[in-house]
Amino acid sequence: MSLSLCVPETCSIRQLIAANALTAVFQPIVRLVDGEIIGYEGLIRGPAGTALESPAALFEQAAHERHSIALEQAAARACIAAFARLARTGLLFVNFSAAALESGIDECEAPGDLAREGGLDAKRLVVELTEQSVIADAERFGARVRALRASGPQFALDDYGSANASMNLWVRLAPHYVKIDRFFVADIARDPLKFEAVKAMVSFAEASGALLIAEGIETEADLEIVRDLGIACAQGYLLGRPAADPDARLPEAVANALRSEQISVYPARTRTSATADMNAVLLERMLVEAPTLSVKSRNDDVVRLFNAMPSLHAVAIVDAGRPVALINRRSFMDQYALPYHREVFGKRPCMQFANLTPLVVERGSTLEQIARLFADDDRRDLSDGFVVTDGGVYAGLATGASMVRAVTEVRVEAARYANPLTFLPGNVPLNSHIDRLIANGSAFVACYFDLDHFKPFNDRYGYWQGDEVLKATGNTLASVCEPTRDFLGHVGGDDFLVLFQSDDWRERVERAMETFNELVKRFYAPVERIAGGIHGEDRLARPTFYGFVRLSAGAVCIEPGAARGSAHVSTVAAVAKRWAKEHASGFAVLELAEFDAGVM
Repeated sequence: MSLSLCVPETCSIRQLIAANALTAVFQPIVRLVDGEIIGYEGLIRGPAGTALESPAALFEQAAHERHSIALEQAAARACIAAFARLARTGLLFVNFSAAALESGIDECEAPGDLAREGGLDAKRLVVELTEQSVIADAERFGARVRALRASGPQFALDDYGSANASMNLWVRLAPHYVKIDRFFVADIARDPLKFEAVKAMVSFAEASGALLIAEGIETEADLEIVRDLGIACAQGYLLGRPAADPDARLPEAVANALRSEQISVYPARTRTSATADMNAVLLERMLVEAPTLSVKSRNDDVVRLFNAMPSLHAVAIVDAGRPVALINRRSFMDQYALPYHREVFGKRPCMQFANLTPLVVERGSTLEQIARLFADDDRRDLSDGFVVTDGGVYAGLATGASMVRAVTEVRVEAARYANPLTFLPGNVPLNSHIDRLIANGSAFVACYFDLDHFKPFNDRYGYWQGDEVLKATGNTLASVCEPTRDFLGHVGGDDFLVLFQSDDWRERVERAMETFNELVKRFYAPVERIAGGIHGEDRLARPTFYGFVRLSAGAVCIEPGAARGSAHVSTVAAVAKRWAKEHASGFAVLELAEFDAGVM
């Protein structure tokens, strides 16, 4: 049938198929380890310049006419035939819904048969199960997929993470390839949650043996992140747009980006999983599953319980399972030990000596939330501890001392991952990034920044103002870093470390020093700003004049293979920092190899 027999806008899907009005375009799929194009995804288009040109419009019309399966099979034929004519090497990825796969097998039009009819080796065909697929009988469909694979084609799960593409299907169908939905890939270089989600997919892919393909790559930053995560392949506009005769090679700029020995900077997490896990563990560790008494209990019952359980610091009084009061062991026993108190008060209700407004904390609360409750209340809660509930029902007790220990432990652990003042990465992520750089064979510069004359400033203006200077330092350093290339961390106090991969790192360091050294003057009082500094005392209590706080920088240039580990880099960077503080300009540069050889 000729397309001229109907106007494209009014043609039915059946008429378009019969008129061979569907055309195929192909988008490259690139192997990230070497930049080779391993295959192409075949995509269908309707008549050019019409309302049915886009695949979305085509399939919407097909659904309206109840010809979706016929359109899928026609699209597959068109893609297979066009790809065979191109005589390209590699794989051809073609989309099928679950319904189309099952129908094709039933009607002897399975993907493998379509490939052979179109002149393509069935082993070069990869069938992508589309995310719109609804599978009513997963067991039955799994058998269909096994039969499909046995007939030649490989199998892929498309748009993983969206709609119906779930881990359930991944486990049941054991695909050769899993395509990560573009939602998780777009802007992954700047989105910590997307990064963590994809990182989890990588771990599962390694366990299952499937190869991941990241869809929707449009920026070099996102490309480098998925490459460094160990994802096998990628596709997207950056790598190549869909075309009837697509390029057989990557654009040179993209190929160079993949070949680069530089590594990406992983987006910082808002909260480390290690600290979160530790928080949960400590909450459970604090909990004491202590017995309770009822509102009808008497003081003699309290005494018997405390005598039977010498380690119990308090007892909760509950009514219908909900805590209403708390009796502190020490204060109760001190009062009860007074002359005649046992005889006078023993048979009276225990509520007489109870704290009727105890601190009650729901089990899901974080340690920081609990700490704020203690800080907001000046009563005896630290001594009494608090009652823990689960859905409002009594679950146990916890002591104030255990809360203080737990909060301290979590804060110390958290500071290893992110500085609590500047929120910049701490020592653990810093060392991790250094180890990544070394393992990748990347050249980089470790630049240790430090503030001169900071202690006299703190003594003069107080720690609150000193903290503001530290925040300004972090902001200044961040402003000169390339986020996807340069890793900025806060070691602690007034020490910062930048791991530069930017070629113009020296200019960035000088710009940071110049900017900060001018900015810091705003933190001084007008009279000291005019004087150029402050008067104070040195460690021997001698009167001394200190100039403005100054940013100094000690840089270590590290060639591939020169560093033995993060500890080695940190040690030499600290030496470079000391040299910089003694230098008139406040800036010193060392070569790691020369330093290790004792040349410098």
